[in-house]
Amino acid sequence: MAEKHYRSILKAISWRTVGTLDTMLISFLITGNFTWAISIGAVELFTKMFLYYMHERIWNKIKLGRLKPEEIEYQI
Repeated sequence: MAEKHYRSILKAISWRTVGTLDTMLISFLITGNFTWAISIGAVELFTKMFLYYMHERIWNKIKLGRLKPEEIEYQI
C-alpha cells in the first residue's frame, strides 16, 4: 500500500503543529522570553516540516516490514 503525496503533506502539517507548540513551550520555559520562543518555533516549523515530508517519502519506498498484497489475508 502506498501513500499519496498529499497524505504525507497533511501528516507533516498536523505533526509539526503539535511539535512546534511543544518547541515554543520548551523555548519559553528555558529562555523566559516569548518573542524568542515564537522565533524558534517559526524557524523549526518549516525546517522540520520539510524534513518530515522527505522522511515519509523515503520510508514509503522502503519495503521493510510491509506485507505483499498476496500475503494479506482477507476475511469477510
